[in-house]
Formats: sequence, structure tokens, C-alpha cells
Amino acid sequence: MRIVERPSPNHDTRGGQAIDILLMHYTGMRSGEEALERLCDPNAEPGRVSAHYCIDEDGVTYRLVPEEQRAWHAGVASWAGESNINARSIGIELINPGHEFGYRPFPEAQMASLIALSKDILQRQAIPPRRVLGHSDVAPLRKEDPGEFFDWPRLAAEGIGVWPDLKTLPEHADAECDIAQLQSLLHDYGYQVSRDGVLNDDTRAVIRAFQRHFRPDHLSGEPGPATCATLRHLLETA
Repeated sequence: MRIVERPSPNHDTRGGQAIDILLMHYTGMRSGEEALERLCDPNAEPGRVSAHYCIDEDGVTYRLVPEEQRAWHAGVASWAGESNINARSIGIELINPGHEFGYRPFPEAQMASLIALSKDILQRQAIPPRRVLGHSDVAPLRKEDPGEFFDWPRLAAEGIGVWPDLKTLPEHADAECDIAQLQSLLHDYGYQVSRDGVLNDDTRAVIRAFQRHFRPDHLSGEPGPATCATLRHLLETA
């Protein structure tokens, strides 16, 4: 892993908040250089953004903001009832055009650098596996990144985050749950979701965010046995 210093002025203090989330993003812009310029632009409109690191598709890793500072990458977001996600997280951006400009799988060199960087961060920061998250997990009504092509199973196999043991799920084949139960399971795992028993657009967005992370083979935004069983399994084991 080669780290290149490319300082961004877009950061401020964490205010004493401990770091306990590692947050994955894609840049969602047409090119890597355009994304890096945006992350380092002190005059960007509609607002300044940044991340701690940005990894290009060739594996080159840029350090933009020191880890002890708060980078501005999560926006309006929430996890496990906590809303100031920027203050408690380290943000990693992966160069990828995203769903708007031609979403594609993440190259091997990029994933190898991400794994090396993440392991390094986790050696220094007390981040629980269940709090290695995607942007869409903490902002499901707004974001889709890092998306369904992101290799969460590979990261988990390297000790970065969690992944369900899908081989154990056939015994839960009848794991239907009503909407209120599903909302409660999502809430218990950490997602911000209403628990009113109504399957509306917001609840579908949260279901889709969970599926995008843990069940991309069932990326429908609709409830079903696979989603319920996977949630229950994660709550029991992760």
C-alpha cells in the first residue's frame, strides 16, 4: 500500500469524541481526479466535503485528513441512535463512478489497498467489527454507496467487519416476519427506521440498504425470509 499525502482543508475537531466507526464510500464522480479535487476544495458548492483517505482504482491511497480530525463525509446520518457520525468515524472513499455514472466492480488493486489500510486503522482504533459500515447503512434514505458490488465478504474474511454465515440460513427458510418485526430487527442492528408496522418508501429504503450490504442477491427493498433470517443471524452472532 502506497500512501500519498494530499491534504484537504475540509476538516475540524472531533470535540473529544472517540472513534468507533469505519465508514466506506464510493466517490460517485466521473473521474478520480475530479473526486480528489472535490474532496480538497475549500470553496466547493453546495458544500465542502472530505474524507480521511481516498483509494484510487490502481491502489494508490491518498491521505486527505489526519485521523485525529473530523472529516466531512457522512452528512446527515445515524447509527444505533447516534447522529454525529463524522465525529466518531474514519471515512474511506473509493474511486468509483457510482450508480449515476456507470457503477462497476472495485478492482483488485483497490481492494488490496483497502484491506491493508483498514487493517492498519483497526490496529490503532477501537472499532468493533459490527461498526464497519457503508455510507448507505448510516444514510439509507440518501445514499447507495459503496453499493452491491462492494466485497463485504472478502473484508470480513480478513477480519474487517462482519458477514453472515449464509450456510446456516436454510434452517430459517420459514423466517417470515411482519413489517413491525422486521423494523424492530433493523433498529436493533443499528439502522434508523420507524417501528410503526408500515411498509412505506422510507422503510423500503432501509431494507434495501441492509440488503445491499448483507444480501445483494435479494436487492429488492421488499421484506422476505432471507432478509429476516439474515438479520436474526447477525443479531445472534455478530
